[in-house]
Order: sequence, then structure tokens, then C-alpha cells
Amino acid sequence: MQDFIDQARKNGVALLDKGKCQFCGADYQNGVFDCMDHYNKGLELLDLNNSEYHMTRFLSVDAHALQHPEIHGRWSNHFHLTRLNLILDKKVQWDYQKSPLLSNYLNKYKLSRPHEILELPKPLERGKITAKDLNKATSEDDCVELIKNWANEVYFAWSFNHSLVAQIANRFLQLKGNSKRTKN
Repeated sequence: MQDFIDQARKNGVALLDKGKCQFCGADYQNGVFDCMDHYNKGLELLDLNNSEYHMTRFLSVDAHALQHPEIHGRWSNHFHLTRLNLILDKKVQWDYQKSPLLSNYLNKYKLSRPHEILELPKPLERGKITAKDLNKATSEDDCVELIKNWANEVYFAWSFNHSLVAQIANRFLQLKGNSKRTKN
């Protein structure tokens, strides 16, 4: 995995190391560097060994990545936004086995669309909830609810790409074994 500093440089982005995070607006002293260093701290209330919270982990990873797309590879946006579409819109019960399947599908998908780029929402307009807000949770249930709201806000901020990722998600679901839905 490429270092986020190198990836930002590759994307032509100068990283600010003072003040709030330049991408999500989280109130840190050392900008995106603190944002990256402290991301997991907000998840401490969750027992990530508990399978009930795996979905929450995926939502938090996707939300954080999509609030900071300039420090990830551009195909990362396709992955995280498609996974949010599958989880939030299509109600797929995501598990660790599906992530490499989606990644492999996207590797094939991008061969025929090498120049396709998702339109990025403007920095600071990718949802108001940030990873730092997870530190405000006082219980596991609060943390889970906050992550769900965070993922929904970020997903909504990327709405001008929903049509495309819905098509990608639909094709992915046509693959055998990927259509398990959540129980309601």
C-alpha cells in the first residue's frame, strides 16, 4: 500500500500539517496527519471481533476514505463508494470475503474504462461528521449509530456518482454468491 503522503503528491495535493484537516474539517492541530493518526481511536468502543460490528467497520473505513480521496488512489473511490452503495442502498450483508471479490471485479471493470474518474465533492463538503466525532460516543450503541450516520452523510455527498456506482454494484451482484441481503 502506498503511503498517503506519496499518494497526495502523486495527485498533486500539498498536505497541510497545521490546523484542521483540509479534507474533512476535523478539528485537529496537525491537519490530515492527525486525522490519519487518530482515525482508529474513535473505534475503541467497538468490539471488532464481534461479527455484529463488522458492518460498522466497513462503513467507517468507507466514510473516512471518501472524505479523504486525495490521499488514496483514484480507483479507491470506486471501491469505497460502490461498497457503500451495496451496503446502504442494496442492503447487502457485507463480510470480509466480499471485499477481495469486489476489488477483483473492479480490477476487471477498469480495464475497459482506464480513464473513468468519479467526480469528487469539494473538500469540507463530504459530510459534517468526521472520525474525530466518534470520540464523542459514550457507548458501543452510540458509536454504531454515529458511524451509520457518518457513512450516510458521506455517501450522500457523493450523490452525483450514485448512478454509475449503482450500475457497477448491480453487475457485481450478478456474480454468483454476492447477493446475500441483510435480514430486516
